[in-house]
This record gives sequence, C-alpha cells and structure tokens, in this order.
Amino acid sequence: MSRPIALSTPWLYPFWIAHRGAGRSAPENTLAAFRLGAAHGYRAFECDVQLSRDGVPFLLHDDALARTTTGQGLACEQTWQALSLLDAGSWHSAAHAGEPPCSLAALARAAQQQGWALNLELKPSPGQAARVGAGVAAWLRAHWRGATPPLLSSFEPEALRAAREADAGWPLALLRERWSAEVPRQALDLGACAVVCQHASLDAEAIQALHDAGLRALAYTVNERAEAARLQAAGVDGLITDAVTEFKP
Repeated sequence: MSRPIALSTPWLYPFWIAHRGAGRSAPENTLAAFRLGAAHGYRAFECDVQLSRDGVPFLLHDDALARTTTGQGLACEQTWQALSLLDAGSWHSAAHAGEPPCSLAALARAAQQQGWALNLELKPSPGQAARVGAGVAAWLRAHWRGATPPLLSSFEPEALRAAREADAGWPLALLRERWSAEVPRQALDLGACAVVCQHASLDAEAIQALHDAGLRALAYTVNERAEAARLQAAGVDGLITDAVTEFKP
C-alpha cells in the first residue's frame, strides 16, 4: 500500500472543474467545448480518454461512436485516422457541425498553452482497462510538458493500477458511484491521492473520512446551487459541473 499524500501537500487543481469541457453547452470532449468552458472562466476540465485500435489516446465517453459522432461501432476497434475524420459536433447543434473528435495530443497542446489543469478519466471499453491505463500513462510520460500534471481518474481499478505500473509519476483518483466506508482503503491500495464520488452520496462525514485518510474529496456532477453550497460547507475539495454558465470559478 502506498503512503497517502498528506493534505498539507499543495493541491494543484482548481475547485471548479468543467465536465467534458463545457458540460452540455458544446459537443462534449471536443476542443470547441474546452474553448467555451475557458471563455466562461474555467481553468480545469474533466474529460474521458480511451485508445484507438492503433494506440492513439483520444477523447470519447461511450464505448460506441453513435451517440456523439457520425461513426458506428466500438471506438477501440477503429484507427485514429478513421476516427479523426468523423463529425463529433453535429449531434449537438448545427453550429458545431464538422467539429472533429479530439486527440489527447490536441488537448495537451491547448492545455499547456493556456495553463489548463486536466482530469483525464480513463474510460476503457470492456477488456481494455489495462491497455488504456498503461497507454495513457506512457503517452503522458513521452509528451506532457505542462506545469500541472493531469489527474488520472477511473471507475476501473485495473486501469489505475496499469497507469501506476507504467509510470507512477501521475496523480490518481478513484471514481465511485456511491460512497462507502471501504472507499478510502480502496483508494490507498491503488496509490490514489483523491476520490471522486457521485455528489448525492457525499456528506461531511464521508469527506472527513477521506481527509483523515490523507485523500482529497471531489464530487461529480454538481449542477444545482444548493447542492454546491452543501458540499462546500462539508469541506469538499473540488466540484465537477455541467453548469458552466451558472457557476463562476
């Protein structure tokens, strides 16, 4: 088990984190979304990362392409060349027609130029957890030059373990749909420094338990002012939101 990062260690990530770039205000996980989120004052962004068939890290939430692109089938079975030619904006609105899928390389360039902080959710298709975790960590080792290291998060412990084995230099966060008393130990066993839980399952007692274990506590996806105020009062360390026009970071 890794020693937890003490809460006295500076936390490098802004409190407000825009979900998938700009929440629902732009096509998720595209450069257009990150630019819009930044226009609303956000400097930290959550997004979903997986690997193409030929090992290129790119942004997509779903296993399949159909919901948010003009493609069909599983994304992990396509080459990046084929994926890069898809339209990832028309599903959202006519104004974004022709917006391409975003590679991690393109996002990294923008983040490093603009000083954005990133929470990269490792989002593997079934059977791809180790490949995605190791592949993203290795890509970052070779290419990331920003001042703030991306926070790698996942619901898949195997993806986090593989990322840590490939390169232990990247901070990790365990994602959980619901809080339970076992979560701090699960996170520590993975070498994580933070836990990200669905917002309704977190309260002051859970946040204190995470802090007592030396872990940061973040919540997703917080879109209501009253819920944000409740979690802030409870001591949460960060909120992920779709409501980029409502909350001003």
